[in-house]
Amino acid sequence: MPHKDHYAALGLPSSASLTDIKKAFRQQASLHHPDRNAAPEAPARFRAVQEAYDVLTDPARRKAYDDNRQRNLLDSPIETARTIWNDYFGRLV
Repeated sequence: MPHKDHYAALGLPSSASLTDIKKAFRQQASLHHPDRNAAPEAPARFRAVQEAYDVLTDPARRKAYDDNRQRNLLDSPIETARTIWNDYFGRLV
């Protein structure tokens, strides 16, 4: 299963504040909400945005996610960079 980049789902850096996360969530949720966006990928993107919000707004879950993200980067930097690159540019296509 590919690694999910919750920060990329919200279009934020990992240094984002709670206020930044909430603002980005509102913007992304509105953009990808299936009631407002008929694109076939809208429901999946909406779920990814919701999951990112759920993880990043809970201090304990965010710390665990950040710790795991750091460990993954150190354990497999090439694969992690490839995943982040594909996640980011996949959204632009």
